[in-house]
Amino acid sequence: METVKIKNLNKWANSHTSYPIDILRIALGVFLFLKGVSFIKDSHRLIDLLSPLGNFDGGMFVYHYVAAAHIMGGVMIVFGLLTRWAIWAQLPILIGAVLINFIGTLVVSNLIVSVITLIVCIFFLIYGSGKHSADYYFKMEK
Repeated sequence: METVKIKNLNKWANSHTSYPIDILRIALGVFLFLKGVSFIKDSHRLIDLLSPLGNFDGGMFVYHYVAAAHIMGGVMIVFGLLTRWAIWAQLPILIGAVLINFIGTLVVSNLIVSVITLIVCIFFLIYGSGKHSADYYFKMEK
């Protein structure tokens, strides 16, 4: 009787293993989207972040790239649409976010958030978008 319960629990666990990963993917997408919106609302924050680099000529390009990549990439990651491509667009931003903490003033909370986000993005770059995503849906429609 006990082995039947364990087998049933294992079957249930195996059939639901993708939900936490899908929730993590959606949370990552929402986080990146909100970061993009906050960059648009607080453009002076990006100027402050780039100040350790001195007179950086590509500031407006970086500002628009970060905002657009975070907003569009965040939406794509939430829906699981071209997730790996959206992650590729995030990687230069996140690597820059980690490095800027060592070039300028070290803000531990920003460093921790940047590193965790980078690690989660690398995970989804390898793992993909998961079972409950637009990518999976379109793949199964073939």
